[in-house]
Amino acid sequence: MPSPSPILDTTDATFDIDVVAGSGRRPVVVDFWAGWCAPCRTLGPILEDAVTRHGGVTLAKLDVDANQATAARFGIQGIPAVKGFRDGRVVAEFVGLQPRAQVDRFLAQLAPPSPPELPSDEAGLRAAVDAGPESPAPRRALGRLLLADGRLDEADQVLAPMRHDPVCDGLRARIEICRSGDPALTALVSNRQDAAALRRLIATLRGSAEPDRSRLRRAVVGGIEAERLRDPSVESLRGELAAALF
Repeated sequence: MPSPSPILDTTDATFDIDVVAGSGRRPVVVDFWAGWCAPCRTLGPILEDAVTRHGGVTLAKLDVDANQATAARFGIQGIPAVKGFRDGRVVAEFVGLQPRAQVDRFLAQLAPPSPPELPSDEAGLRAAVDAGPESPAPRRALGRLLLADGRLDEADQVLAPMRHDPVCDGLRARIEICRSGDPALTALVSNRQDAAALRRLIATLRGSAEPDRSRLRRAVVGGIEAERLRDPSVESLRGELAAALF
């Protein structure tokens, strides 16, 4: 199913649904414009391109001549006028033609840009690592894929340059455990990184000696960091980990 367009036309009749309610789901930028306005015709394509590249914002375009009630409601006196809505309220705005860089900064203020979607195949991930060697996300994904395939040396080589990233370090800890030759621990760290799996790692850590204890701690910290955006409840495991350690 195709994704909905990030750009729409809104009217007096649909504004509350498109913008006020819609901004509760994701930020909405409203472009108040008119056909006779030359700066509006210049700014419009800049906004459309910026919103499309940003990926996390909807652009609602409102013709002030055809929708005077909404223009009056928001006190529009000069155009182009651009207002950013979040949770039904105006949280950022500007008036007049702005350069592309300023529009990008405006959108970033309204909502952080969506990270690019990573490929799922090994070749695509290796290309992503080569294109952004300082970015941890593609290294995390490629390292995870290689680890799941049992290619420990290759995974470690990919992850080593990001040893200060907690997710990469946690994956390297899992590699070290797999190399240690303990089948029970290897099975444990080969499982998923969801809250239940991380709790099992914490429970195992309680009775472990070094160096497995430190490796399990790093695996748990990395797992929490990897999962916290998808499942914020894993943050509570930091307390459980601290209690197990001390």
